[in-house]
Amino acid sequence: MTVQGTCDPRFSQVAEEFEANLASRGEAGASVCVIVGGEVAVDLWGGQAKPGVPWERDTIGHVWSCTKGATALCAHILAARGELDLDAPVVRYWPEYAAKGKDSTLVRHLLAHQAGLPALREPLPVGAFYDWKLMADRLAQEEPFWEPGTAHGYHAFTFGYLVGEVVRRVSGRSLGTFFREEVAEPLGLEFWLGLPEEQEGRVAPTIPADPPQAPPTFYVRAFTEPASIPALLLAHEGGYMALGESDSRAAHAAEFGGVGGITNARGLAGMYRPLSLGGGDLVSREHLTVMSLTAAAAVDTVLAVPTRFSLGYMKAMDNRHLPPADSEGALMSATAFGHAGMGGSVGFCDPAARLAFGYTMNKQGTGLGINPRGQAMVDATYRALGYRQAYGGIWYSPGD
Repeated sequence: MTVQGTCDPRFSQVAEEFEANLASRGEAGASVCVIVGGEVAVDLWGGQAKPGVPWERDTIGHVWSCTKGATALCAHILAARGELDLDAPVVRYWPEYAAKGKDSTLVRHLLAHQAGLPALREPLPVGAFYDWKLMADRLAQEEPFWEPGTAHGYHAFTFGYLVGEVVRRVSGRSLGTFFREEVAEPLGLEFWLGLPEEQEGRVAPTIPADPPQAPPTFYVRAFTEPASIPALLLAHEGGYMALGESDSRAAHAAEFGGVGGITNARGLAGMYRPLSLGGGDLVSREHLTVMSLTAAAAVDTVLAVPTRFSLGYMKAMDNRHLPPADSEGALMSATAFGHAGMGGSVGFCDPAARLAFGYTMNKQGTGLGINPRGQAMVDATYRALGYRQAYGGIWYSPGD
């Protein structure tokens, strides 16, 4: 597989792992970007965007739940400006949300996957995820599966509508518009929540994952316990998870803040670059601490494995002690925060290391955390920075 781009010699092992992903680990096409101290150290791409079509510098793709990092950032920008109180009840900004006992739900509960609305109890019409008002109305009228704030469970699809509706109510702009005007355009990012039609030709279609030898517990429950949250989450999604649907024009055009973002590694790392440097023009250094602190850590009510979240972001977690199907986590440093996407993409920042990182690909892998291919890139990056890995999989700086 041909690899193109640039790589600082200090990060040669990142390039080696990237080449190995394409050559022997099942990757089809991918991109990786590492920014340290605000300067691009690695910007590589390679493989195929589709059969017979090489992955080019400007190839973009679906990054799935990496999108949640962009959605959370929109909320934090408003909070840092004093326009949104993370400790306020959601009903202050979205009065209709008070239905079915949700009047005490706080904005921070939405961000930390503690809202109790990871799924809907009743089916959705086909294409529902492309109808913002329908989704916001349905969620406002839904009864929580647990008392908000008392537990956490991954809100895979609903996160984007819950947090995004608050962003819309506070800012007066749709989530995709707010992200474009406040983040993507000022930073010069090719990153969209709602892809313009003229960009469609650049998108590398998603290649489904090979069947796993043993599925994660989440999928086992989804297919054996029809009344479980995992089953409802996967069954009531308006056809979005049908083969090929996520690559449709309707899906790409939708401002889908949970899993719909389109970008490449350069876009992911570029979004986290200001945060790696103390917040830049997006948030204050003080608010950056709010974004990075762990807000929820326990066995995930939905995923059935231990997870850790700050307000809108994944934190480091080590699940290697679990059976292989559930063993993927997120091995970063304690100061890092970001988000992985289904199948293997990942973006994060580590302010202590002044690091911003992005990895995207088109061939999906299995698992529920940072895919082993992406984790290999993360590990190589930390090794290049002189970090060492210690108990719990956490990366520590040389001075720690």
